[in-house]
Amino acid sequence: MYTLGHGFAPANIHAGGLRYHGAGTIVSQLRKDGYMEAVDIAQLESFAAGTLFAQTEGIIPAPESCHAIAAAIREANRCKEEGTGQTILFNLSGHGLIDMTAYDQYHQGNLVDYELAEAVIRRSVDGLEQIIG
Repeated sequence: MYTLGHGFAPANIHAGGLRYHGAGTIVSQLRKDGYMEAVDIAQLESFAAGTLFAQTEGIIPAPESCHAIAAAIREANRCKEEGTGQTILFNLSGHGLIDMTAYDQYHQGNLVDYELAEAVIRRSVDGLEQIIG
């Protein structure tokens, strides 16, 4: 699986999902085999996508699902700009009813984007390379 190692501690942000250090084995294999790609979605873009989804579909998505919604919106906008049609699939993995405080913080402007420093990633990967040898 793709991982930053069990010692890695992701930032404590609302859109950080389960704050796990790696990707699931099936997702990792699909990525490795080229069936999918990984993209980075910032916290504010994620919550904006979740808000739009809630307003249009009547379902408040979990912050983890908002990442997928944001990626789907990016793809739809790309297709619109290119004048191409494409089927876009994403997984709505849960509702955000227990995350209403996070949505409230987003709408009040109290959330910020967080970017993980390259040095922190490198340190985690270097630690894995020592284990794998």
